[in-house]
Amino acid sequence: MPRDAQLVAFLNEVAGLWPVAKGSLTEIAKPCVRPACPACQRRERHPAVIFTYRQAGKQHCRYVPRALVPRLRRAIGNGRQIERRLVALGEALIFAHRRARTTPPAP
Repeated sequence: MPRDAQLVAFLNEVAGLWPVAKGSLTEIAKPCVRPACPACQRRERHPAVIFTYRQAGKQHCRYVPRALVPRLRRAIGNGRQIERRLVALGEALIFAHRRARTTPPAP
């Protein structure tokens, strides 16, 4: 397949994988900020979700609103799918190079 055709095929394949994100979601339990919260006084904690990701080699965490959790979970899954596809493309590139070389491999 010509290079331009491969590029178009790849772009068509990943076009449906939006939104996309790289990171992870973790459900945690934390106390709230209200001083007289009945649940916190009973030592119960409030559920929350955090998004953990790396940027410039450093790990970051952000709280995620409950309404955004399903969309972000789908975005992370889409990102993982794209990552798997990129790995497969890299492997295919190596195999194509090996098939195309004219000199035998060194012992």
